[in-house]
Amino acid sequence: MDKKIISGIIAAVLFSAAGAATAHEAGDIIVRAGAVVVAPNESSANVVTPDLGDLGEFDVSNNTQLGLNFGYMLTDNIGVELLAATPFSHDVKLAGMKIAETKHLPPTLVVQYYFGDAQSKVRPYIGAGINYTNFFDTKFTNDLGGKLSNLSMENSWGLAGQVGLDYQVTDKLLVNASIWYAKIDSDVSFDYAYGDANENTAAVTIATDIDPWVYMVSVGYVF
Repeated sequence: MDKKIISGIIAAVLFSAAGAATAHEAGDIIVRAGAVVVAPNESSANVVTPDLGDLGEFDVSNNTQLGLNFGYMLTDNIGVELLAATPFSHDVKLAGMKIAETKHLPPTLVVQYYFGDAQSKVRPYIGAGINYTNFFDTKFTNDLGGKLSNLSMENSWGLAGQVGLDYQVTDKLLVNASIWYAKIDSDVSFDYAYGDANENTAAVTIATDIDPWVYMVSVGYVF
């Protein structure tokens, strides 16, 4: 092959390598947005009532919302990230019946380690940190004939972990998939009325573990 052609090919390869997409350098700000699913892995003590008996554990539905991640690279391999989202809304069932609804915001802050280096287009990572979950708009939708009232859920602090993967499309644009796990514990409190005319009232508190798996697929931009 002609030496000029070989030289041209080598120059083109070197030029392409120099212009290849780089990712996750120290000082980068990364913003990701996409669909996030909260899938509770709930467990609680059984709800045992004076007149209806054992109604079993609470059952909490999944929900999908818009997820937002804000990350900052402290070094080429270490970052911090805040997970935010639009409010999640969950149905709560007891003995197969929907009895309540609740909403929550679960901001989560983690420290991350990214594998590879700043020239890697594919950057798997792991992270660990803390979650705060704020419950609000919690209400009964079925009071079981006037037996249930005054529902509340205690806010939660807990540990969180994640694994994820970024694929750098260009210097600025990436696609991402990540899985989170958060330890969310809440005391669910309500009043339960019983008797022939619901004339008696008992204050009930049920310790409940929500402990969701959180799945997110997103696109991101590097500033």
